[in-house]
Amino acid sequence: MAVSDTQVTWLTQEAHDRLKQELDELIENRPVIAAEINARREEGDLRENGGYHAAREEQGKQEARIRQLQELLRAAKVGEAPTTKGVAAPGTVLTIRYDGDDETEEFLLATREEGAHGAMEVYSPASPLGKALLGAKDGETVEYELPNGKTQKVTLIKAVPYSA
Repeated sequence: MAVSDTQVTWLTQEAHDRLKQELDELIENRPVIAAEINARREEGDLRENGGYHAAREEQGKQEARIRQLQELLRAAKVGEAPTTKGVAAPGTVLTIRYDGDDETEEFLLATREEGAHGAMEVYSPASPLGKALLGAKDGETVEYELPNGKTQKVTLIKAVPYSA
């Protein structure tokens, strides 16, 4: 992700602290993974050394997660959930109805990391649905483009601040 694509991510203090702790633990674990790779390398032929390749793959995954967390926390705005009702914003629980459907759907408009520990569905404000709903008011109908190129209308029934 280029720096110009960076968007501010809203996080509660609890979520920020949890992600910061995960980042610190991953960074502390770097020497353990490096030692594992060195130990596996000493075992001989690297072409047939599954343990070596597994350790290298694990290191790659950890480094990718470290970069992801560093970028997320760098751009994060820490604070409480919005307190305004009636307007779709990051940190609000939205109840929507798709055009032509009688059922409503409820989800949290936030990042995956923010809603990672709840049972509620989470949609990113950067997703097509999230972008279309951002700023919408209760009762407002918006359209967004589906992956197949068609457009979908959705009505915001209500937006309320998220509370854990």
